[in-house]
Amino acid sequence: MRFRFTDGQRSQSMVEFSIVAPVLLLLLFGVVDFGRVIYIYATINQAVNEGARTAIRASALLPTNADVETSVKQHAVDVSLANPCPNGPVVNSTTPPANQGWLYITEPDAPSSIETLSPTLENAPGGQMWSNAAGSCSATNPAHDHAPIQVTIRYNFVPITPLIQQVTANHIVISASATYKTEY
Repeated sequence: MRFRFTDGQRSQSMVEFSIVAPVLLLLLFGVVDFGRVIYIYATINQAVNEGARTAIRASALLPTNADVETSVKQHAVDVSLANPCPNGPVVNSTTPPANQGWLYITEPDAPSSIETLSPTLENAPGGQMWSNAAGSCSATNPAHDHAPIQVTIRYNFVPITPLIQQVTANHIVISASATYKTEY
């Protein structure tokens, strides 16, 4: 059976396609963005677990913040991470730059304000003292006596779909953390 299209039928199909195409493209790019969110969440979740495992291990040379940061960055494939204040405070009021994450190595439930150095504060890996000369980050003692350590990543995800960017105010903050007790 052979069908013949008249010019009116061809024009009608072009109009129908022009109405349906934006919805289909929005759905397609929405699925791509959703896949990117799932990928980034799984990646940073794995990275914080590996970073926490690095931070808690007992060895002759105890781990440092740099060791933990290196471990996290090795496992955070295709995720850009920075370490503005490794020992906090974990600031929820500001977001990292677009498609970048911030890494924190703190005590569990770290406060959002700057902490001063205290002998009872046990929220950093390693066998050395950390402090910040600029005064904008928390100063910490090394973890000891099986103290819990939390490794946290806050990642600012920006969708590639323009309509979804507008709906989400151009960012979605994805957060992952792992808390383990030290072996030393």
